[in-house]
Amino acid sequence: MSVGKKGPFRADHVGSFLRPQALKEAREAYQNADISLEDLRAVEDKEIEKLVQKQKEIGLSSVTDGEFRRKWWHLDFIQSLNGIKTFDIDASGLFHGAMKKATVYAVDSKVSFPEDHPFLDHFAFLHDLAGDHTAKITIPGPNMIFYSGMINSDVYAENPAYPSLSEAAKDISQTYRDAIHAFYNAGCRYLQLDDTSWGALFSEDFREKIKAKGYDPDELMKIFADITIEALADKPDDMAVTLHICRGNFKSNWLYQGDYEPIAKELFSRVNVDAFFLEFDSDRAGDFSPLRFINKQKVVLGLVTTKTAELEDKEMVKKRVAEATEYVPLEQLCLSPQCGFASTEEGNLITEEDQWNKLRHVVDIAADIWK
Repeated sequence: MSVGKKGPFRADHVGSFLRPQALKEAREAYQNADISLEDLRAVEDKEIEKLVQKQKEIGLSSVTDGEFRRKWWHLDFIQSLNGIKTFDIDASGLFHGAMKKATVYAVDSKVSFPEDHPFLDHFAFLHDLAGDHTAKITIPGPNMIFYSGMINSDVYAENPAYPSLSEAAKDISQTYRDAIHAFYNAGCRYLQLDDTSWGALFSEDFREKIKAKGYDPDELMKIFADITIEALADKPDDMAVTLHICRGNFKSNWLYQGDYEPIAKELFSRVNVDAFFLEFDSDRAGDFSPLRFINKQKVVLGLVTTKTAELEDKEMVKKRVAEATEYVPLEQLCLSPQCGFASTEEGNLITEEDQWNKLRHVVDIAADIWK
């Protein structure tokens, strides 16, 4: 059930999966110095092999490594870039108290993409396993660096590494242009940018926080779009690059709320990704009317939640897809869960059986809609 020859697919998924117990135990053993890094990698390899096979069995067209080699969906990639420093903070106020501590980052010097970035090897392993399925790699989007590593960083504000935001934006875009080509040369034809920083621009609470730091959220919105557009400036035609935007995901809790309307025109009418993965599983996301700004991009409707185990009513999901066609033609639509199942290694508060039931549900519903 593909849309053309490249992703996204009619039944798709965001990418992360609950960590199996064997992997959790191996990671803990490594942290306690009871096993070597090579031993940990062997467990990761084995569990990823099983995960890829399972994705194939349930009927998915694209496969990921579940982000099994990562602690966080974004941090592991970003901290391996040049020009980034990390540090731990008290995060007890985030995700409605579910998060207690976090490792965060700030831009410390000129940002660039290293030729030996470890995610290239991670993708190569997945690509070998994929066979005739499409191997998808997920990485945090460029504005995760611009927003979290600069705009929203007190550490950066105290010691800025760039003389202007425009110079920083230029380097961040170039970093991602280099990353896109590096993954392409490694065989990648389906790359997903996860960029939750856009959520701060449609959340009233976070817009006020941005203003308190001396920035105009609407001006930042234009810069966010420009950075992403520049990052995609010379993307190969036979490579799909998609953008996933959600409202945060940690132990089944969320961070942002608000519909897409404040960012819709700037994002949907300008940013030339191949598709948007958009969260529409709760009232926090609003209705489909912001999709009126969509051009030729595909829209993957995140109508199935990963935060709870209950399966959505199949007919209700079909009805909501039909409602979305008021703004986007059916041939440009796809279906997926609204987020991954484990944006961090802790995972959402569901079981592995629940996880696979959700994905089978997506595959079954999509098969009914796009016969």
